[in-house]
Amino acid sequence: MDDVASSSRSQVDRPALIPSQHVIRVVLLMITTAALLGWGLRHTEATYGDGLRAIEQARQVARGDWRGGLIGSIDHPLHPLLIVAAHPLVGGEDAASWQRAAVAMGFACVVLLVIPVYLVAREAFGDRSAWLGALLVSANPLMVTVVANALTESSFLLAWTWGLWAAVRFLREGRFVWLPSTIGLGVLAYLARPEGLLLPATVAATLLLLPLHRATRINWPRWAAAAAFLVVGSAVAVGPYVALEGGIATRPAVARILGLAPGASADAPERERPLRADQTALESYRLASARMIAAVRGAASTPLSWLALPGLLLIRRGPARARLWLFFGILLGASAAGLVRLHATGGYCTVRHALIPGTILILAAAHGVARILDAVAIPGSWLGQAKSRMRPGTAVWAAAVLALILPTRGGEPASPTIPGPFHAYRDAGDWLARHAGPGDAVLDMTDWSSFFSGRPGYRFAQVREAPGDPSLRWVVVRRPHVEGRWGYSEVVRGMIAGLQPAALVPEHPAPGQVQVEVYDRRPSTGRVAVSGGAASSPGKTLR
Repeated sequence: MDDVASSSRSQVDRPALIPSQHVIRVVLLMITTAALLGWGLRHTEATYGDGLRAIEQARQVARGDWRGGLIGSIDHPLHPLLIVAAHPLVGGEDAASWQRAAVAMGFACVVLLVIPVYLVAREAFGDRSAWLGALLVSANPLMVTVVANALTESSFLLAWTWGLWAAVRFLREGRFVWLPSTIGLGVLAYLARPEGLLLPATVAATLLLLPLHRATRINWPRWAAAAAFLVVGSAVAVGPYVALEGGIATRPAVARILGLAPGASADAPERERPLRADQTALESYRLASARMIAAVRGAASTPLSWLALPGLLLIRRGPARARLWLFFGILLGASAAGLVRLHATGGYCTVRHALIPGTILILAAAHGVARILDAVAIPGSWLGQAKSRMRPGTAVWAAAVLALILPTRGGEPASPTIPGPFHAYRDAGDWLARHAGPGDAVLDMTDWSSFFSGRPGYRFAQVREAPGDPSLRWVVVRRPHVEGRWGYSEVVRGMIAGLQPAALVPEHPAPGQVQVEVYDRRPSTGRVAVSGGAASSPGKTLR
């Protein structure tokens, strides 16, 4: 029974872990994370085109165009620079080598993310919750999605979570030395994604609101110095980049959220559905609030979202508890408001945009589970030990972990084993490179197929411009692009009406597998089958 329950005395007198034990924990968690990512990359296909922007910026930098690759682009410079650094380790000069470098870099970032996640959970919630929180974050399927799609969230989360740890240390200890780290890491996260500035802004808001808490004793000179240093230091650190870019909002979505630009057009491609002409602002914000809640629940899973509340309420007692409550409250509130604005002004909000609140809720949920299990005790007489009370042991903890992880990975059919996240796009790109003539324009709704083909053309964001080009011959889509309810789906259906695919990649996909369809708007021959099924090798083509 020792693996199921243990004596209450051992739980009460649990000794603190020594540093080497923490190191062993973190190393084991990193190995587990690498294994989960490795498995996930063999069962997850890329469906986002956003990561391609950073790869193309990295290629510009590698060609010597530093300004064109880093300044004035949509994506911030940190992620492209890390791809450039990873590329020599992968080798090669073709498009596929840059894609592999981006995935490898994202893989490394998510494995290294274990370290700051563990430290944040330990600092905010204690040793008992640290390993469980880090494990639940690593087991989140969203991490595989980020790596498989080469998204900038991988480098962003690594820098941002280190900054979060420094901020929590500052709020717990009140030591001024942690402020420069918070600012520096927050600015580093900003250089990956604009959300990075949320961290120093949240710490500044926490400091400004602390005097309103009656139980908080304020050393006014130190408080004023810390607040001034945080605000001025952040402005000085981020100022040069903002000056080069000509503004804080390099992405259209950020400008819309901050009110610096009008909302997306009613039929913008990025909208989940076209904006109705009679839709009021109140209705827009109602829909946006519902979508925000769904995105956060998707990022953290529904069970963990509910368990986060007791986890936050049960933050360990001490003088810093009120400061942490205020800090996490502002952080979650600001994140929620930003997601609502994102949907209300841009018409979209996905689970990957909710990674910041999702990660916080997962760590809080881990603490809630740990406290609940620690509070459970049964009479020892039930297990033949009349003079003691028994608490959950290893087997119960293992069952609890499985119960928390499995719901995040259930509800979908098992994905087939694939050569890699981009194999279908590489095969489609090879086909395009062989069949598209020099004067043939291509509309690639996947973005990736034309990238691998090395051919210029219209991308997803330019779908409404493409029909007016008389040289447009090839249309590359996935089935959801054609059958979807999005405004651009009507445009796509109009361009390929009455046509059969000239190529299917793969020809016989397994259930749940991505299939790329290539349409020839000036067909002269029948359909060409490209590639076999789930187990086909990249580059294998059939005429």
